[in-house]
Amino acid sequence: MTGERTHKPADIEFVNVTKRFGEVLAVDNVSLEIPRGGFFSFLGPSGCGKTTSLRLIAGFEQPTEGEVRIGGQSVVGVPAYKRPVNMVFQHYALFPHMNVFDNIAYGLRQRAPAPDKAAVTRQVGEMLALVRLSGFENRRIWELSGGQQQRVALARALINHPTVLLLDEPLAALDRKLRREMQIELQTLQREVGITFVLVTHDQEEALSMSDTICIMLDGRIVQTGGPTELYDEPVNRFVADFVGKTNFFAGRSVDTAGDGARIETAAGLALAGRYPKDGHKLQNGAEAVIAVRPELVFIAGTASGAPYAAEVQAKARIRNRIYLGEQTEYLVEAEGLGEVLVRAPKHAENVTGGFNPGEQVLIGWRNAAALALENT
Repeated sequence: MTGERTHKPADIEFVNVTKRFGEVLAVDNVSLEIPRGGFFSFLGPSGCGKTTSLRLIAGFEQPTEGEVRIGGQSVVGVPAYKRPVNMVFQHYALFPHMNVFDNIAYGLRQRAPAPDKAAVTRQVGEMLALVRLSGFENRRIWELSGGQQQRVALARALINHPTVLLLDEPLAALDRKLRREMQIELQTLQREVGITFVLVTHDQEEALSMSDTICIMLDGRIVQTGGPTELYDEPVNRFVADFVGKTNFFAGRSVDTAGDGARIETAAGLALAGRYPKDGHKLQNGAEAVIAVRPELVFIAGTASGAPYAAEVQAKARIRNRIYLGEQTEYLVEAEGLGEVLVRAPKHAENVTGGFNPGEQVLIGWRNAAALALENT
């Protein structure tokens, strides 16, 4: 673990874990550690292996090869109900014939021996207070909003004080505004209870906003693991840069690959330079590669005003499209020699320039320090 992460004892470990379903290789020789007491996310496109990895932790699946450990102990062969984990599912899996109190108390009542009535009442009350649903204990499930149902599911999962809470895309059914509110609530809840949360999501914005550590997967393998800032600013290849946020890519073949960066010669004959990411591989001369530049690191200015700062890359461009996003404006431009380039201008800059309209001629560019030289994979 590097970058934003600090070394902590691992709550969960994968040691050379492989999982096959017949001919399908869902998880391919994965080794990882999930630190204790943090918010960890598996992120990736459909079929990348993230949900299977979560199910291996939960005990719903067993590894074909390798070992899964929880709290330092192997759980291979241990059934789900004997593992110190609980899961919140995408559709919550609440019992519709029970009220809120009985849904939350369900796990307690399955213990042997079960706690007495007073203990159940006290612990359910504590959970209701934790998820801010005090007074809702007699409500039926269908009387709750989506966000309230999710809180009930969280309380039911947390009441048994699991070592790890597993979250299987729990916000996918919520609308955008409520999803953002619940992201904040989940972060706050995780800090309050102090246990390890493991989230599976395909939503990169969700993972970036909530997680301490993110594991990006593709085709059953880990591509990169790091903190949100590390993955956004230091992606190791084109896939990560493209999957996490928006990026401009300029493809070509690498030259001058020694040192801290490389130059790329594009098909249009341009020579573009970029630095290597901190954990990325150095390129070989002649290899297929890309220069990657985030849209917010590209300047845009009127042709009369000139570049707002010294930039190694500058090009004349024409505005093709303008999208107002509130805190920023997104422009799609057609730049000479570069093709389509996405630019994001902050609101304070728009207040100075007055913005630009489709069809206008502008000047765009960036510093070499803003660009990354990446493997085109």
